[in-house]
Amino acid sequence: MVLTVSAAVLLAVVVIVLMKGGYVRFGSMLACTLFGFTLASTGLAPLINSTLTSFAHIAASL
Repeated sequence: MVLTVSAAVLLAVVVIVLMKGGYVRFGSMLACTLFGFTLASTGLAPLINSTLTSFAHIAASL
């Protein structure tokens, strides 16, 4: 659970920085956010979660 919250906060900060920098517009950000919520309710959610967990373990071991 802590990893999920940390990843969500990190990704939110990245999106905000990209929006403030003008690299991503509000419409694109909204579309990507809605796509993420939709993707989370599919069968790919466990695969995505395990991949993020694996990357977190790799990053922690560095």
